[in-house]
Amino acid sequence: MRLAGPLRAVAVVLLVGLTWLLASSILGGDGSSIVKMIFAGEQPRPHKYKCGLSAPCPPKHLAFRLLSGAANVIGPKICLEDKILISSVKDNVGRGLNIALVNGVSGEPLETKSFDMWAGDVSDLLKFLRPLHEGTLVFVASFDDPATKLNDEARQLFEELGSTAIKDLGFRDSWVFVGAKGIENKSPFEQRMKNSKSSNKYEGWPESLEMDGCVPLRAPLES
Repeated sequence: MRLAGPLRAVAVVLLVGLTWLLASSILGGDGSSIVKMIFAGEQPRPHKYKCGLSAPCPPKHLAFRLLSGAANVIGPKICLEDKILISSVKDNVGRGLNIALVNGVSGEPLETKSFDMWAGDVSDLLKFLRPLHEGTLVFVASFDDPATKLNDEARQLFEELGSTAIKDLGFRDSWVFVGAKGIENKSPFEQRMKNSKSSNKYEGWPESLEMDGCVPLRAPLES
């Protein structure tokens, strides 16, 4: 009976110590602050990595996050390696297809541009896609209507970049896509939400799409 008090004290010390060690090992930070949060009844916040990913990308990979536009109100967003390439805040979004080009070897952003697929000229999009260099990464996020002005050549160019959804992309569909010039297989980074009156989240538009992941960099081409 006399040992109950000391044993209880030892158990408490061990519990606190194990909690501190566990917090430090998992979060890689100051375990003492985490212990204080636990005893205060607070939940530790999960660590976020580049572009808000829940886990870090492997070496020689680029972290990305794409959001298509919401109806014709909220513009799309393209994040790469924690840098916002396209967004309403940067004032470089437009109705239609919002595209960011990235060097597939170095990961350096090259150019951003939007193409109006409702009232614009598809020839501007064709001139943009035709001369892409081998290995160039292509990030695409739709806004409002991405498809009305698409012709067969434009759809073929996106297919060559690895898209499978482009052949069926229609009026006011939501679409996010990451492809590459010279890709050998179909891209694993693509989502499409069909515009349908029976399932649309917004009146006349489907819900916005969000996609993130890690794109591998390409080895330098041999000279």
